[in-house]
Amino acid sequence: MKEKVVFIVVLVLSIVYILIGNRIATKNNKILDDVTKLDYTKGEITRILERKETPVQVGELEEQYNTDITFEAQITSGDKKGDLIFGTQNISTYISGTIKEVETGDKILLYNDTSNEGESKWYFMEYSRTSALVWLGIIFLALILFFGRKKGVKTLIALAFTVLAIFVVFVPAILGGKNIYAWTIVTCAFITLSTIILVYGCSKKTIATSFGCIGGVLVAGILTLIMNSVLNLTGFVDENAIYLEQLNSAIDLKAIIFAGILIGALGAIMDVSIDIASSLNEVSSNAEKLEFKDIMKSGLNIGKDIMGTMTNTLILAYIGSSLSTVLLLTASSHSISYLFNLEMIAVEILQAIVGSIGILTTIPLTSLIAASLYKYVDKSKYVYKYKSGKENL
Repeated sequence: MKEKVVFIVVLVLSIVYILIGNRIATKNNKILDDVTKLDYTKGEITRILERKETPVQVGELEEQYNTDITFEAQITSGDKKGDLIFGTQNISTYISGTIKEVETGDKILLYNDTSNEGESKWYFMEYSRTSALVWLGIIFLALILFFGRKKGVKTLIALAFTVLAIFVVFVPAILGGKNIYAWTIVTCAFITLSTIILVYGCSKKTIATSFGCIGGVLVAGILTLIMNSVLNLTGFVDENAIYLEQLNSAIDLKAIIFAGILIGALGAIMDVSIDIASSLNEVSSNAEKLEFKDIMKSGLNIGKDIMGTMTNTLILAYIGSSLSTVLLLTASSHSISYLFNLEMIAVEILQAIVGSIGILTTIPLTSLIAASLYKYVDKSKYVYKYKSGKENL
């Protein structure tokens, strides 16, 4: 009964956080008001009508080509659903030579250009990929429910709140020029507490996990702030940062690095913390009279086993996410010393190292808190024994 009450309370509080947080984050947020939003229509290619190549000379490059493909497509969404239209796909080899040419049966996104009065032209914009991703997502959700059962449902609820906290509260707050450092800490705290309590309930294990995780994230945050200054970072790590700065000059790009590192490391840190707290909970529950030092030692030993693979996981995740950049820079003519001093590379290295330090900090911290909570307490010391005779006088 107590577990259900806690779950409902946390569920309600999480909903309140999302609603109020979104209202605060979007208040006076005018950044997107002047942005022209293009409407895209889904369609399916029914036949290819014409393919035309035009040679183009671009500087000293070898002769390049513009390829125009005219096609017929049936609209599959919106007010014009079912209509047949004629559209064009333009491929410039010197800009986007790897774009796949449309074929019959391809599902695509179309843009209707009505800039010229009385004339409507349809253009290929991108392939429609959402359907495949939705099915993959459904398989993912089904596997969680199949293996997790009741806890799987709780996991999905916690995952939903995590996604909402990021995209409905945190991102609008950043775009609205709010304090990124403060909102990052609040978001990490919310995700940690809501996920752990919703999935695992309220117990000593939850307390140990929460404090261990928050402690590891705070250490990562402090180190990031220090290294931001030591490394003379500006936040202009790639063209996306430049576009973001042009969109809203009030956005602190160095704070974006801070937020990226903490949110990127949060999942791994939370995973390590719950692994240790859960393992120590099992050890203390199935063993008799374990003292503080015994539980602490067990926690550190468990942490050592987790440490190797989890640190690798974090570093490999960062390398994998920027693999194209790494390959491009490695293949360039610059020296290794120059490459490692580039800000974009330095930030990637910083993310990997600081996140790993956060994990390493979480191990002893979670073990310490868990040992304090799980240790054996001799209750006989707190029981008064009444004896007969003079000793009782």
